[in-house]
Amino acid sequence: MHMTRTRPRPRAALLAAIGAALLAAAVGAYLWYSTRGGGPLRADASDLELVTLGAAVYTEHCASCHGRNLEGEPDWRRRRPDGTLPAPPHDATGHTWHHADELLFRMTKEGPAAVVGKGYRSTMTGFAGILDDREIWASLAYIKSRWPAEVRKTQAKIDASARN
Repeated sequence: MHMTRTRPRPRAALLAAIGAALLAAAVGAYLWYSTRGGGPLRADASDLELVTLGAAVYTEHCASCHGRNLEGEPDWRRRRPDGTLPAPPHDATGHTWHHADELLFRMTKEGPAAVVGKGYRSTMTGFAGILDDREIWASLAYIKSRWPAEVRKTQAKIDASARN
C-alpha cells in the first residue's frame, strides 16, 4: 500500500493570513475612526441605546447645573461677579443646538475654557477623566433627543456644514 504524504496547502494558509490581516485592519480602522468622533460614535438622537445611556449620564453628571429638564440656570446670559456665566439651558431655548456635534463633544470633554481659550472663564471643567467618549456622545444624543424635530433638523445642517 502506497501512502501519500499530504503537504500543507500554501494557498489556504495564505488566504487565512490575508483574511486575518484584513480583519485586524478593519477592527483597527473602526477603533481609530470611532475614537476620532467621526465614526460610529456620534450624538445620534435616533439611537435608543445611546439615548438611554445618555439620559443616565446626563442625570448623574449634568442635571445638577444644566437642569433636570435641560432648562439651565436662571439668568444664564448674565455674568456673575466672578466673570463666569451660569450654566446655559440645553433645551431649544438655549444655544447648544447652534453648535456642531464635534464642538459640543470637545467642550464637554475638555471644558469650555480649554476650547474657547483667550482667557475665557467657566465653572465647568472638562469631563475627560470622568466620562469616556461613548458616555459623552451619549449625553449629547440624549440632549438632542429632547429637541423639537425642527431644531434637530437645523442643528444637523450646522453639524454637516462643520464637517465639510
